[in-house]
Amino acid sequence: MALFGFFSKEKKESLDKGIEKTKESLFRKLSRAVAGKSKVDAEVLDNLEEVLISSDVGVETTLKIIRRIEKRVASDKILNTGELNVILREEIAALLEENHTGDLSDFASIATAKPYVMMIVGVNGVGKTTTIGKLACQFKKAGKKVLLGAADTFRAAAVDQLTVWAERAGVDIVKQQMGADPAAVAYDTVSSAKAGDADVVIIDTAGRLHNKVNLMNELTKIRNVMRKVIPDAPHEVLLVLDGSTGQNAFEQARQFTRATEVSALALTKLDGTAKGGVILGISDQFKIPVKYIGVGEKAEDLLIFHKSEFVDSLFKENE
Repeated sequence: MALFGFFSKEKKESLDKGIEKTKESLFRKLSRAVAGKSKVDAEVLDNLEEVLISSDVGVETTLKIIRRIEKRVASDKILNTGELNVILREEIAALLEENHTGDLSDFASIATAKPYVMMIVGVNGVGKTTTIGKLACQFKKAGKKVLLGAADTFRAAAVDQLTVWAERAGVDIVKQQMGADPAAVAYDTVSSAKAGDADVVIIDTAGRLHNKVNLMNELTKIRNVMRKVIPDAPHEVLLVLDGSTGQNAFEQARQFTRATEVSALALTKLDGTAKGGVILGISDQFKIPVKYIGVGEKAEDLLIFHKSEFVDSLFKENE
């Protein structure tokens, strides 16, 4: 059974619905940007720049896209504003490809190690624990043996919430009392996973940014103790960001990439926001692939991010 089954009709419908607000906002702004114009000129490009920045793509990434479109207009002699959507679509797809946010047919990376250890990081409130729960549900459904580690020991609610998700998914969880050493929980979790022949280990961590030095030290300690059991752990460090926060997500990405070696991103809550453009800016600025997107409340609404499917859905019926 393929993990996450992204290409199913239901998944495509979930994606379409999940980024509907982003799509509607983007093309409403684009329509205004080219209103009354028959050719792509300096004014249209200025308007397009404003559209992308207001869509939370970010200033640097927006300027990069505008420069590329300017070159194409100059070299290809593309003057028709009706072609602007096609050009924009191609440049967005190219940008995602360059930033290693490509198309995955399956979560094949878990086959590279057993157990495959994932460390999940992110500030409180972004949907970190929920993302872990959804991953656990989908891995378990695909026949994988999953073990969760409740290493966010500073909030009782985090442990309780993760326990609920573990029960819902039908997977085991390692936890200790509130205030326990997070590294000790991580150590116990990977030790139990190795002894119990688990396929996937998912470690939750605290999401505090008020003291960056402590955050860095804590995440480093967690990594180090896990490596005493599994030398190359964690195999993945997944940063969870709330897509609805727009530019705030950039700052969170900046802080966590300084604190630890983030290898993949998950953007949550895209179904409730028009700020889905943040996917483009964050992947471009941090050169970290977006691996998952959250487009709803159900476990199945955590999707593997596919560049081609995302771009197709974003521009569907608008070309």
